[in-house]
Amino acid sequence: MRVLGIDPGLRNLGWGLIDVNGSRLSHVANGICHSSGTDLAARLLSLYDQLTDIVNRYRPESAAVEQTFVNKDGAGTLKLGQARGIALLVPAQFGLAVGEYSPNTVKKTVVGVGHAAKEQVAHMVKVQLPGVELAGPDAADALAVAICHAHHARSTTMLAEAVQRASA
Repeated sequence: MRVLGIDPGLRNLGWGLIDVNGSRLSHVANGICHSSGTDLAARLLSLYDQLTDIVNRYRPESAAVEQTFVNKDGAGTLKLGQARGIALLVPAQFGLAVGEYSPNTVKKTVVGVGHAAKEQVAHMVKVQLPGVELAGPDAADALAVAICHAHHARSTTMLAEAVQRASA
């Protein structure tokens, strides 16, 4: 299964792709979509176009997006939410199921601690995907989201198979 992880942001939207084969994870690609344009609509369109190109090029089978947190700046939170809308929309347009995970869930899954620092997340991504060259912190976070989704999807699949065996 190929998983696309997305770390939404209006300036920098991180993305990362991994292949999952049982418990084995392997890095496919990662990068950062940088928005361009002078107004919000143009910036959102540039993110949409870039993310659409990535999905077209790599053909993921599943996607996951990090949930946003509300901060003190309401206008900033709203803009981030609009970028997150793009991150949810593009995979959905390709018919992909999209998992959503809180930052704490991603950190706890990848690092083992829900309040880990960005550097710890990047380090553990490198440990779990040996040889990966990270495009930056946003790409590292996106790969962490993909890893989190892979672990949770595997757990859900294993649970469903166990329930199916028990009812047979």
